[in-house]
Amino acid sequence: MRNVILIALAVLVVVSAIAASNALFVVRETEQVIVVQFGRPQRVIQDPGLHVKVPFIQNLRVYEKRVLDSDPPGEEVILADQKRVVVDTYTRWRIADPIRFYQAVNNEASAQSRLSDIIISALRRVLGNYTLTQLLSEQRTEVMAQIRQQVDDEAQALGISVTDVRIRRADLPTQTSQAIYDRIRSERDREAREARAQGRELAQQIRARADREKTVIIAEAENRAQTIRGLGDAEAIRIYADSFGQDPQFFAFYRSMEAYRKALPGDGSSFVLSPDSDFFRYFGDVEGTLPVGPQPVRPE
Repeated sequence: MRNVILIALAVLVVVSAIAASNALFVVRETEQVIVVQFGRPQRVIQDPGLHVKVPFIQNLRVYEKRVLDSDPPGEEVILADQKRVVVDTYTRWRIADPIRFYQAVNNEASAQSRLSDIIISALRRVLGNYTLTQLLSEQRTEVMAQIRQQVDDEAQALGISVTDVRIRRADLPTQTSQAIYDRIRSERDREAREARAQGRELAQQIRARADREKTVIIAEAENRAQTIRGLGDAEAIRIYADSFGQDPQFFAFYRSMEAYRKALPGDGSSFVLSPDSDFFRYFGDVEGTLPVGPQPVRPE
């Protein structure tokens, strides 16, 4: 009998320990807990610490109290100017009403999916009223504020409070970007061809003008040179005439020496001339007496 009582007490202690461990739970600072009984939420616990629930009957649903992020994939949107852009956004949100959240989406994965649909719908509604130029201007802040407000209004039904919606990027689709790139490249090629053609035309004009100026300068220079040479020749003739008039014999001697210098360059050539030629009149003496008899001349 005593053994039976001991066994019963031991069983009671074990059951009590299990019941106590199932009845007690800890809520962390970053968590909020819903106590659920037969699938129905009973109360929300948001204060951190040790709490009690009915063991085996009540269960817990633990949710984040901190701000969460949602990063849906980029969505192609048609703007007011009929341009297509791929908009990449991110959203920051938190669970504001745990019971409504539990009843509407139950878990965070489902909440992310529903929230992505809401964000995409709000993007299309709001961005459809703006052009690409406005989206890339200072109005971008106003656009994001409108999107956040619409997303927050719809997310309230899920127990979610949206704190921020941001547009990270707004890019043209790949096909559109390639088409725009090809068009810009074609325009730049056309401008380059026009610039090269204009450059060639300008170069031809510059060369023609330079050739014309060159011809004029050369002609003027030659004319001036002819004039200077004419003046020089006239001056030389005048000087020769004056010199000849002052001393005709010296002038004849000087002219003969010049003729010897030019005709006999001293390269070893031999000349056979008549000794009584007037060309050798100064070979005999400075008086111009002609030598007698043929004499070959070999220049030094």
